[in-house]
Amino acid sequence: MQWHWNWGLWALAAVLVFWSIGAYNRVMLLRNEIARAFAQLDDALTRRFAQGDLLLERLRERLPSEQASLDALAAAQVEARAATQAVRVRPHAADPVAALAVAAAVHGAALTRLVSLVEHHAELSIEPDLAGAVDELKMIERQRAFSRQVFNQAVEAYNAAIRQFPTRVLMSFVGFSEARSL
Repeated sequence: MQWHWNWGLWALAAVLVFWSIGAYNRVMLLRNEIARAFAQLDDALTRRFAQGDLLLERLRERLPSEQASLDALAAAQVEARAATQAVRVRPHAADPVAALAVAAAVHGAALTRLVSLVEHHAELSIEPDLAGAVDELKMIERQRAFSRQVFNQAVEAYNAAIRQFPTRVLMSFVGFSEARSL
């Protein structure tokens, strides 16, 4: 009888070990998916920063009365770039993503203000280089919104996986926590 219990315990231990390895691998796969989704978002953010720099360069001399708006965009770009750099290191970490969400919102508001200034100044909106830059920025913004949605879906899948009961216990031992969406 002792022999059957011994094999039963070994079988249970083997099942638990294989389940733990499978759960860990699944969560790591989902965590890597967050990194891949952020890489796509990072590309869109980088192009948005470049387009913002281009607009700043072209509008500094043309809008001397709007230096406060231009300075606000320049400051927002610096802050958003720093937040993006922090998220690049660990896109699954909640705190850097929260900082990026705030910085991206401020940056987006500053860009929107600048685009509306260009569109409301008739002499600026007819210049082909500025009109092209604004159109490019709008296209980048649509791509960024799509990339953000993909990132948020990856975060939700990861969070759903680590919220499940048996996996939640294992992940608390490993030190994984929930990610934050943008």
